Amino acid sequence: MRTASQEDTCDVPCVHPEAVARVRTALPDAACVESASSLLKVVADPTRLRMLSALSVEELCVCDLAAVAGISESAASHQLRLLRAHRLVSFRKEGRVAYYRLLDQHITALISSAIEHAGE
Repeated sequence: MRTASQEDTCDVPCVHPEAVARVRTALPDAACVESASSLLKVVADPTRLRMLSALSVEELCVCDLAAVAGISESAASHQLRLLRAHRLVSFRKEGRVAYYRLLDQHITALISSAIEHAGE
């Protein structure tokens, strides 16, 4: 009798060289994969994802983001520094208030896609 782990493997070990060659040429380079992996690790944190989701709705100040995420302003600032370092958000100052927004539409699409997929 086959176990569950045997059900999802090939019954006969084989490699399809043409398919492997086509896929290898289509893959991004190692530096790009590393960068994307780093980005996804940053987005994977529930607090940061909540903050990014909020920013996909509208620009918010640090205090508003802290309230939305249910964390302190200091913790929100720390998370925002990390998000800025990974080029996910940008900010502008208006007097003594810092307003944050998503850096570009790629981030909006990434967040929307992840949330939509999780809801399926």
